[in-house]
Amino acid sequence: MLDFSSPMHLILIILVIVLLFGGKKIPELMKGIGQGMKEFKKASQLDDEPAKKEPETKDIEIKASDKK
Repeated sequence: MLDFSSPMHLILIILVIVLLFGGKKIPELMKGIGQGMKEFKKASQLDDEPAKKEPETKDIEIKASDKK
């Protein structure tokens, strides 16, 4: 198991990331990750809203009584 308790480990990981992706690509990657997280949070909140709303039974009852 990896132990990241040492600051040297974190510096080494950051250095490898900079070497792999380059300094210019990292802000673009972080922006994309942030937008993805924002969209995911928005979609998950939209899914919860219909479950919280109560169905409107008044309209259904009026329509049912009109047909009699």
